[in-house]
Amino acid sequence: MAQTIRNPVEWVVDELREVAGGLGQASRSVQHTSTHLFSRPLAVSHITVADLKDVLAKGFDDFMAYRTDIIFLIAVYPIISLVVIAASFRYELLPLVFPLVSGSAILGPFVGVFLYEMSRRREINIQRHHVDSHSWANAVSVVRARNFGKIMLLGMMLVALYTVWLVCAWGIYQATQGPTTAESVGRFINDLFLTQAGWWLIIVGCGVGFLFAVAALVTTVVAFPLLLDRDVGLGTAVLTSIRAARANPGPIAAWGLIVAGGLILGAIPLAIGLVIVMPVLCHATWHLYRKLVPRQHDA
Repeated sequence: MAQTIRNPVEWVVDELREVAGGLGQASRSVQHTSTHLFSRPLAVSHITVADLKDVLAKGFDDFMAYRTDIIFLIAVYPIISLVVIAASFRYELLPLVFPLVSGSAILGPFVGVFLYEMSRRREINIQRHHVDSHSWANAVSVVRARNFGKIMLLGMMLVALYTVWLVCAWGIYQATQGPTTAESVGRFINDLFLTQAGWWLIIVGCGVGFLFAVAALVTTVVAFPLLLDRDVGLGTAVLTSIRAARANPGPIAAWGLIVAGGLILGAIPLAIGLVIVMPVLCHATWHLYRKLVPRQHDA
């Protein structure tokens, strides 16, 4: 086929066609979601806490292959920095800093979809003995996934859950600290750790946040990777996550503690550690899915 140099008009037209095709495919995917909520149930496997070590090792291997910390450094860390800077100048935002950051445990499964896809494509290339380019462009193929509409819908559900968590966190602060705002960062920290109301805020806030995190973990621990990997209904993906958690309460609880502990440790040094912790956990989630849901013998 002859190669020609396109003029700017031809280039724009071709790009618009690509965009229109992508939007049409996404629209069809959304329509498919509404008529394909449930499909045949899938079998789930029993794993042990020891399996999580292998999951994390494979996640770290994917992380080193793709260096996805750079993606988080470019895209995520500036957002966190802006939140901290805004709170430094507007003290009324201080009570929301911790809920905003800790809420990453709720949004994490959705944010990690692009990294799941990178791990999935790397796995396929290894199995087929193909050379993997380790390109970040692998993540973009998510928008062409047959279940893209379902992935977005489940993601919006997590965004709604995250919003409810922020509202609850603000309500807990108002109930324990009153309507007054902190006069400074030092005063806020003092009231938080050196007053009875502050300890009530910590205890109740962490307790309620724990319930939100558990809800997100149980319903999505394998749902997003499953939707990327197989053509299943959205309801089936969520139910499979719940069944996997119910069949493996110990390992799933341990995984939740690993995620929570990793996020806390990553957030302590000015949140810079999150650019490593978050992508490693996201890649590892794909491999956790592989252990929890067999590739064959669907029930």
